[in-house]
Amino acid sequence: MMMSEKKTGCMVCGEELIYTDEPEKLQCVYCKNEYDSNAKCSAGHFVCDSCHALGAVELIEQYCQSSSSENPLEMAVTLMKSPRVKMHGPEHHFLVPAVLLTAYYNIKKDKEAKLKKLKVAKGRSEKILGGFCGFYGTCGAAVGTGIFISLITDSTPLAKEGWRQSNLITARSLETIANHGGPRCCKRNTYWALREAVKFLDEHFGVKIEINENIICEFNELNKECLEDECRYYQDKGL
Repeated sequence: MMMSEKKTGCMVCGEELIYTDEPEKLQCVYCKNEYDSNAKCSAGHFVCDSCHALGAVELIEQYCQSSSSENPLEMAVTLMKSPRVKMHGPEHHFLVPAVLLTAYYNIKKDKEAKLKKLKVAKGRSEKILGGFCGFYGTCGAAVGTGIFISLITDSTPLAKEGWRQSNLITARSLETIANHGGPRCCKRNTYWALREAVKFLDEHFGVKIEINENIICEFNELNKECLEDECRYYQDKGL
């Protein structure tokens, strides 16, 4: 079932919630903590009350802190299915570096660094305003890839190689996003930004990250400006 921004149903997939007479031990999709609950959706998803009440940015941070996934695109899609993450919005500016940092540091098995740098990424991404793509000529998803590289290289304005690499990934992501045209689509731009970042990591750091090469967008029905057949992620076109 296509996820919609309704106020009822599962936060993850939109399916109907099922209530049982006896509670069972269920793991929250986002925070990974276990709770006794009488409610889950027909697909088996469970979201705890605390995560259910979080805003988009807080939900992204909570999920990434607890996730053991090494697949940034898979994490991004899971988060984008939440009604907290809107079709378009500045939360995507944090989502991009957050899932990349999570995958990277999960591969490195360095949770302490992951938690520390997720917090920094959140602060930096808050400076990227909504509508940056159209009003400033710089998509926030592309900037998010630059935030990611700057954090894993500990770059500063005085750095040499980290400065070069963080600007280079932003430029590559932005060029790819721009070449696929407007109008805005935060989902499409997120897919392209993540793909460029994964390629960049392999080329420049020798770090291979798993990514779904056949992604099909699940959100086109929510986007009235969808490019449809002109978008590589529309319906069954994939990558």
